[in-house]
Amino acid sequence: MKVEIKTLDAQGGGDLELNDAVFGVEPRADILHRVVTWQLVNRRAPARATRERSDVARTGKKFGRQKGGGTARHGDRRAPIFIGGGKAHGARARVFSASLNKKVRQLGLKMALSSKAQGGQLIVVDNLDVPEGKTKALVERLGKLGFGKSALVIDGDALNVSFARASSNLEGLNVLPAIGANVYDIMRHETLVLTKAAVEKLEARFNG
Repeated sequence: MKVEIKTLDAQGGGDLELNDAVFGVEPRADILHRVVTWQLVNRRAPARATRERSDVARTGKKFGRQKGGGTARHGDRRAPIFIGGGKAHGARARVFSASLNKKVRQLGLKMALSSKAQGGQLIVVDNLDVPEGKTKALVERLGKLGFGKSALVIDGDALNVSFARASSNLEGLNVLPAIGANVYDIMRHETLVLTKAAVEKLEARFNG
């Protein structure tokens, strides 16, 4: 698959041949769903347990006389009906995690990249250099490129400092290094923007 390389000024910079083994895979909704679900499950924080009656540090002395006090019969202050008492039927400590075969994860990323390439939602740029890292200068360039309402920009080994600084205040624009490319972020953005360095890293990631 051949795509045009653009600059941030929306000028043509030649063509780039994309590896069909990475960007030409037929997307499958079931594979993408499995990978996204796996990502979201593993992002969940552990659930903290609440303190129940046996966990509360309050007196275990009997609250009052069994009879003749004119009040209900209570054993101690740890009872759930008292302020500071233990929680009745409280939450249990849970750790949320899921496993997914490595081949399925890799296939899901290939399909996510391919879906953007085949849907015309992939833009390849030469580099991400922004003069002085100014947001105003970047906004003018993005309007010409047609990034859409939301865009995920993936760079090479490290993020371009000037672009990251200029885009930090822009809503709907997120930046990742190539090592952080993942199915969930790619699919939830309208446009995928890759630098030439990012394409090389992603292709090497699967060929290596």
